[in-house]
Amino acid sequence: MLTGEYSHSIDAKSRLIIPAKIRDEIGDRFALTRGQDGCLLLYPESEWEEFVMKLQKLPSSKPQVRTIRRFYIGGAMESEFDKQGRILIPANLLEYAGIGKEEEAIVVGVGSHVEIWSAKKWSEDSFDDIGAIAEELDLDF
Repeated sequence: MLTGEYSHSIDAKSRLIIPAKIRDEIGDRFALTRGQDGCLLLYPESEWEEFVMKLQKLPSSKPQVRTIRRFYIGGAMESEFDKQGRILIPANLLEYAGIGKEEEAIVVGVGSHVEIWSAKKWSEDSFDDIGAIAEELDLDF
C-alpha cells in the first residue's frame, strides 16, 4: 500500500525524485495522469491497467464517459523511473498541476496510487474540517 507524504523539488529538466519507499511499492513501470483537485496521479502499472479497464467498460455512447476517458487516459503517459529514481513530468502535466520547474512538489501515497501536488496548493488545502467530512461519510474510527 502506498503511504506517506514527501517533499521534493522539480529540477530544471522537469524531473521529480520519487522516494525509494514509494518506488519499491510501484515497481518498474507506472502511468502518470491528471487527477481531480488539480493534482497529478501516479499509478503502478497493474493499478493503471485496472483503472483503464473500468473506464473502458463504461458505455461510449454517454458524453460524460468520453470526457472522463479523455481526461484520464488521453492525458496519461506511461513510463519508468530513471537510474536516480526520478520521473520526467511533461510540461502539460506540470502546467495542469500548477508546478513550476525548480519548485517544491508534494508526493503523497494514498493507497493504490500516488498524488503529486504543487507545494502551494497542498499548503492551501486545510484538513480543519476532516471531522465533519468523516461524519458525513459515516466513518467510525
